[in-house]
Amino acid sequence: MKSFAALFTAIDGTTRTNPKVAALADYFATAPEPDRLWTVALFSGRRPKRAATTTELRRWAGEIAELPDWLVEDSYAVVGDLAETLALILPEATTEPDTGTLTDWLTRLSTLPGRPEEERRAAVETAWSSLGKTERFLFNKLITGGFRIGISRKLMTRALARATERDEADIALRLMGDWTPATMTWDRLIHANDPEAEGARPYPFCLAYGLDSEPETLGAPDDWHAEWKWDGIRGQLIIRHRQHHLWSRGEELMTDRFPEFARAPDFLPDGTVIDGEVLAWDVDAPMPFAALQKRIGRKTVPKKLLTEAPAMLYAYDLLEDGGEDIRALPFADRRARLEALIVNLPDDAPLRLSPRIPFADWGTLAQHRLTARDKRAEGLMLKRMSSPYATGRKRGDWWKWKLDPLSIDAVMIYAQAGHGRRANLFTDFTFAVWDGEALVPFTKAYSGLTDEEFGQITAWVRKNTQQRFGPVRQVTPVHVFEIAFEGIQASPRHKSGIALRFPRMARWRHDKPPSEAGTLGELQALLAQYG
Repeated sequence: MKSFAALFTAIDGTTRTNPKVAALADYFATAPEPDRLWTVALFSGRRPKRAATTTELRRWAGEIAELPDWLVEDSYAVVGDLAETLALILPEATTEPDTGTLTDWLTRLSTLPGRPEEERRAAVETAWSSLGKTERFLFNKLITGGFRIGISRKLMTRALARATERDEADIALRLMGDWTPATMTWDRLIHANDPEAEGARPYPFCLAYGLDSEPETLGAPDDWHAEWKWDGIRGQLIIRHRQHHLWSRGEELMTDRFPEFARAPDFLPDGTVIDGEVLAWDVDAPMPFAALQKRIGRKTVPKKLLTEAPAMLYAYDLLEDGGEDIRALPFADRRARLEALIVNLPDDAPLRLSPRIPFADWGTLAQHRLTARDKRAEGLMLKRMSSPYATGRKRGDWWKWKLDPLSIDAVMIYAQAGHGRRANLFTDFTFAVWDGEALVPFTKAYSGLTDEEFGQITAWVRKNTQQRFGPVRQVTPVHVFEIAFEGIQASPRHKSGIALRFPRMARWRHDKPPSEAGTLGELQALLAQYG
């Protein structure tokens, strides 16, 4: 654990990329192989199963430190990170320092889930009493299952490539897929040929930048391919060894959640990998994202839901053709191969070609973009015809030209303090619109303002609190904010009957009194049009 703690200290102590890569590369070259494997797993989002709830940890630490619950909660609100809060309030270690490795500690933690509370508490208290401050902080991160350390996958991949003297693109590919340290070894992950793993493994996704200027700056329209930016789940459909696998962009295996694609090996040749968007489908058009959302997170999908929200893959790129990795080919060539592959599919195949949008000039394309919501799309994707399929984001080749967000003016009625850097500021707000003479809460938002504006509203909240409900403060309803959002859907769980997608504060409307804020009727009209 000490070497892992030293790595964390080195990474946490700098914001510069090169020192972080150097520290990681040195660790990957010298640490025991099981610890290297676990470090890669943790830094790529493969978290251990939780051994205790955050409520249990707060209670146990408070009792050991002899602090009342309210003081533990207030400390957490100020610090903003539970693992750090617990490390700070606990007394110094009282036993001999533990010399266990990172793998030793994770092995011990793996035996705790499902055990009686007294056993889990005894194991956690033993750890707390034998670990120094940094090691204890990291242990708390591991036990809560929320390990984040500020290391991007690309940075870790670069360090691994340097430490192992392997190609960075090869390392990126090897890290993809459904593996855990319990089912993998360092040699298999980094060095060995593993046909079974290769058969299921997706390619790293190519990602787009948001277009923040006029499209004319991109050059000649003939150099670009345009298509809709669909509002679904990005996925790769893999057909290898007569088996199919469906992966999300977040490297989650979704095969069992979408049984519609079980027939894919019947109509797609072996050695095919298609990049596309999984959409809920209704006869000849995508359904709202809310229909697909009902299937997200389910391990099995009931027949009723399969009937109500059948899935379709809208294909827009071909990454592997006949077992050949064709990502280095120009997009125009990959698209031509994709079209040839899909043109003769049966009508009932759950696969369609994402249509190209023809345009002779950027003004014509801008007019197409304005109709995106009618197509249940978020805007347009622009792809350079000569571009390869890159790993991650490569500026200049793929752009997403999204629609301007929907918006409504709303009144702030509740405020709550943030976490971490914003623990001393009120940053999380609840907003309401008018329903007759009453204000009805309909969304929360916590981003969009400047630090200066958050400071101003914080000072105002402290002077204008009407009631307190734990960490939440009810405030005088006088401030109006423009709330921007990407989508709207019906929600019986909310008092307003409405839920927004990606709400944020677009601006603070100092020019508007609360009486001029939006109404529930306006939201319902947007729901009827775009929901």
